Amino acid sequence: MIKIHKDKLPYRPCVGAMLVNARGGVFVAKRIDGMADYWQMPQGGIDEGEDPAKAVMRELQEETGTSKAEIIARSEHWRTYDLPDDLIGKLWGGKYRGQRQKWFALKFLGEDSDINIEAHEIPEFSDWKWVEIDELVNLVVPFKHALYGDIVMELKPLIGS
Repeated sequence: MIKIHKDKLPYRPCVGAMLVNARGGVFVAKRIDGMADYWQMPQGGIDEGEDPAKAVMRELQEETGTSKAEIIARSEHWRTYDLPDDLIGKLWGGKYRGQRQKWFALKFLGEDSDINIEAHEIPEFSDWKWVEIDELVNLVVPFKHALYGDIVMELKPLIGS
């Protein structure tokens, strides 16, 4: 078996979406895969040459089934996280050590009935809900706790929660 040295791998370029409804709730969805005990906000890779703002709207549509949202804030900095060693080589074809993300806060302009997590050809989620922003860190996989803590700290004042 070939040992992959994660320090030699790049980060996958990615965007994340903090979708906020009129009551200040943040959209989270429950994963279908091996991390099914955890919830997360929509996120996904940036295609070659794609603008991050366009990527976040595309990912939002793919993962929630709706694009009824507008960008209200974006993170000032790109953030990275590393995958745990046991996931290196299993995700993204073993090409990345983790992700380098630009996060956006989006105001949800639709109704709950506009959300359809099964809209994409291969759904990533089994359930979804609105949560208080301060609940986010405790809902995600442990290796993303620091990342989500940073995102909440930066975006919370910008969304008025």
